[in-house]
Amino acid sequence: MLVDSHCHLDFDDFEDDCLEIIDRAKEAGVNMILNAGNNINELDKQLCLSEKFPFIYTAVGVHPHNAEEYPNLTAEDLIEKTHHKKVIGIGETGLDYYYDYAPRDLQIKLLKEHIKAAQETRLPIIIHNRDSDDDMIEILGKAYKEKPFSGVIHCFSSSKKLADFALSVGFYLSASGMITFNKCGELREIFENIPLDRLLVETDAPFLAPIPMRGKRNEPAFVRYTAEKLAQIKEIPFEKIAQITSDNFCKLFRKASDKGRRNFR
Repeated sequence: MLVDSHCHLDFDDFEDDCLEIIDRAKEAGVNMILNAGNNINELDKQLCLSEKFPFIYTAVGVHPHNAEEYPNLTAEDLIEKTHHKKVIGIGETGLDYYYDYAPRDLQIKLLKEHIKAAQETRLPIIIHNRDSDDDMIEILGKAYKEKPFSGVIHCFSSSKKLADFALSVGFYLSASGMITFNKCGELREIFENIPLDRLLVETDAPFLAPIPMRGKRNEPAFVRYTAEKLAQIKEIPFEKIAQITSDNFCKLFRKASDKGRRNFR
């Protein structure tokens, strides 16, 4: 039992062989997949997958790279899209000061709207963060004090300072294929100290394929390699890390289970 807690199956990278990729994921033991939002105008495309395959879920959001396309996006725009039973999260959203594809003030504005949507719907927020730790801590911290909300720092590759903050407000941290990279020893040290009940695993497919698939297009089946490396880091059996991260996913994304859909408030 494995969960790929973050990927982008609606991207054009998978247009020609999406069905084969989903079959390979099932063969690898992946029984739940979250297709994260990147562009709110592509939500219908995401939902086509979620409606066809019961184990594929969807989140709605605007990636910070695309913020300039949505200068007037509001929390209400996002909330309106969450009524579908397969939309289980808000995001991905966040700040990316490495590429700076969108003005930082606009990235911040949209992040705050996503936070409002998460607070209102009680759906978890999916955070993208790159080279923006201090602003991220300030924005999330201030909003959390006003009205608590849940979430995950996806593809975590930031500082121990951000990891400690995220844990302090009950957020989860998601390990990607980066933890398998030779140069990421410091990141492995951070994950070594993250409590088991706050861990997720993901591919972020089609990006960041783990070793031994490094250099290839990533896909949900490859989440197994990341889970195996995380088990090694935590010094526990693979089966245990697979079960723990799957359970954690269902605890965070409560709407993902049948019971959660019935009881979600």
